[in-house]
Amino acid sequence: MKIVVDFVALILLYCFVFYKRWKDKGIDVLFINTVMYIYLSFVLYFTLMPIITALPFMFNHPYDHMNMTPFIDVTLGRGDFYRQVTLNVIMTVPFGILFPLFDRKEKRFLKTVFFTFLLSFTIEILQPLINGFRSSDITDIITNVTGGIIGYVIYMIFKPLANKILNLLKRCGK
Repeated sequence: MKIVVDFVALILLYCFVFYKRWKDKGIDVLFINTVMYIYLSFVLYFTLMPIITALPFMFNHPYDHMNMTPFIDVTLGRGDFYRQVTLNVIMTVPFGILFPLFDRKEKRFLKTVFFTFLLSFTIEILQPLINGFRSSDITDIITNVTGGIIGYVIYMIFKPLANKILNLLKRCGK
């Protein structure tokens, strides 16, 4: 039930802040930005939610520092390491595909890698702060950035198709 509050806030934010702003820029911008917004909402769901109902209790638990030893779970044989790595890579593949479409300026690869890192770093810093049961790990950042790079490669492979679809959306929106 606590997560419903976050999703209602995200829906209201989209409807009253972003929708009109993006719609005024064209149907292609509205489409890409909306897909990115939905994707990031689900990233929040899987990594940080509930957020709003957790805010009053943020400082009621100890903050665990980030594990700075990469891939320590594999060397110590802890948990379901391969599943975690796979899920962390998969989680940011869509970001690597969507970000170059969202930000249509040059130097997309470095910007995509940087913003994938920034997204992952922000999540890892906030996880133990918002929820005392979560921890942060440098391995998650490494695997998230790897997922963003894989997504960017997929974007480059399908870039001509993506451009055709976006151009078609532009023409339909006029």
